[in-house]
Amino acid sequence: MAEINKAIRGTADVLPNDSYKWQFVEQKMLETASLFGFKEIRVPVIEHTEVFTKSVGDTTDVVQKEMYTFNDKGDRSITLRPELTAGTVRAAIEHGLLNDALPLKVCYIGSCYRYEKPQAGRYREFHQFGVECFGAAVPAADAEVISLASRVLSNIGIKNLSLEINSIGCPECRKNYHAALKEYFEGNKELLCDTCKDRLDRNPMRILDCKCPECKKVAENAPVVIDYLCDDCAAHFEGVKKHLDAANMKYTVNPKIVRGLDYYTRTVFEFISGDIGAQATVCGGGRYDGLVGQMGGPKTAALGFAMGIERLMLVLDAQKAEFAPAKSCDVYIAPMGEAASLAATSLCTLLREEGFMALTDISGRGLKAQMKYADKIGAAFSAVIGDNELETGKCNLKNMQTGDTVEVSIPDGLVGAVYEAKISVMLEGIENATENFSVK
Repeated sequence: MAEINKAIRGTADVLPNDSYKWQFVEQKMLETASLFGFKEIRVPVIEHTEVFTKSVGDTTDVVQKEMYTFNDKGDRSITLRPELTAGTVRAAIEHGLLNDALPLKVCYIGSCYRYEKPQAGRYREFHQFGVECFGAAVPAADAEVISLASRVLSNIGIKNLSLEINSIGCPECRKNYHAALKEYFEGNKELLCDTCKDRLDRNPMRILDCKCPECKKVAENAPVVIDYLCDDCAAHFEGVKKHLDAANMKYTVNPKIVRGLDYYTRTVFEFISGDIGAQATVCGGGRYDGLVGQMGGPKTAALGFAMGIERLMLVLDAQKAEFAPAKSCDVYIAPMGEAASLAATSLCTLLREEGFMALTDISGRGLKAQMKYADKIGAAFSAVIGDNELETGKCNLKNMQTGDTVEVSIPDGLVGAVYEAKISVMLEGIENATENFSVK
């Protein structure tokens, strides 16, 4: 029987004490992407299964082992997206976005779903930030996308990353590479897992990405794709390196990077962290020039990257990154009595319209309990309103940290009244808490 009071294995709750960190990271991601001309796109969580089998590749671990696929009530095969590139390409084709001015630059933040063994930094439901750039074929585009990834990671506060790049060539130059791989793995076939034995004839490159320890060990001495690049792909890769040099990007060529999805061509890259153990890749991406045409759209050069937000949060925690504090209560209004409660509701409404976090009692607490609550939630200021305050039209505004108070006027009638004071002075620091200000 399902344990209804526990999250499903491989999923995680983001609690209120942590959600502000996520908000900071996501805001920085979108802000940074906008500096490079990328605009946000939002695509559905569910897609027709063929969107992924045709793009991600039916020989990949994602398609073979990890997708959440089911038939809906119309007996259509539906899949929870395991990544966002394929859905983004589908949306670009469906809505004619590739007929507009190119390059088309889009970014996204969304949840993805893969059935795999949960571990630190790897969940069955996880969240990605990523970008896709369509209609840019030259090496400068590769360098710009890599530079954007680096800037995003830097702007959210992640340090000590290394960039590794490789080229896996085009379909033409990969033919010779596939032949060399097949010959090599045929000589070690008995050491491969059953899945990789099947891949040997269909797509031997996928063996390089297998997570099975035995297959990884065999793959260590396999031929590397960079030795089989055609002249055009080799020239493109050299151009990418020159543009990365021009952008002052430090990198290492790692000829063993192939990425886990079939649609990649030419440039592939990863950003690696040394602070989170085995799940060290915090961002991965590359070029996929054939994908748009493969999915029924016009032949269009394309590239992008994705980074898992859960894994980034793990790195930030390991590096003891400092976040700006979450927004807390600016002023708590403690009413005593029904009339005061109505007045407090009115005042909170008007304060919120001015952009302040204003709270009041909605639990029927006594005054002592209210003040204890105001202190617990970290309210900067509090004001008690009772019959006397209603009668005199004045109340004391208390600095909750220092205990200092200042008398302020309440407008006659209370309901519909508004503090027109410079309450922003409260936000400038505790030292200004007792500064006099007028309320009309």
